[in-house]
Amino acid sequence: MSAKEQFGAKEQFSLKEQFIGAWEREFPTTLKVLKAFPASQVDFKPHERSMPAKQLAWLFVQGQICIEQTLDGTLTMPPKLPAAPAKWEEIVPTYEKSHAELVEKLGKASEADFLSTMKLMVGPGKMADVPKVQWFWFLLSDAIHHRGQFSVYLRMAGGKVPSIYGPSADEPWM
Repeated sequence: MSAKEQFGAKEQFSLKEQFIGAWEREFPTTLKVLKAFPASQVDFKPHERSMPAKQLAWLFVQGQICIEQTLDGTLTMPPKLPAAPAKWEEIVPTYEKSHAELVEKLGKASEADFLSTMKLMVGPGKMADVPKVQWFWFLLSDAIHHRGQFSVYLRMAGGKVPSIYGPSADEPWM
């Protein structure tokens, strides 16, 4: 497969297409990392000030909810988000379901929706008008950051770390 085919390259992408493409490319990797986590370790914390694994995993769902609330105009600062479910077994299916629903909503949104602005926190006690697409990219970057954090939890909890952007000790390419 050529790089052009692998990354869906074409002459020019809209901002909406660029974001949705990146969001879709990152999803299977995050899902693979979540599915590798040992369910018996949901309360694992590498440090007393760290959040438990279950809460860290739930951040992926909450990020999707933030984008959905942005699209439908219900996002507040700070966001009002549901707490993690009681059982680990509910997190991954919820992540998968909310991902599919979000991608559908993103696809229906117009380019103008992506470019419109909204008031967001941009620093301690500071709000500013920010293009929604910029907020979406922030949330994707945040998810990637937390996926890296979660891969450390995964290793420390005794799970096998899958390939993320390249081989891992548990999933070598050669």
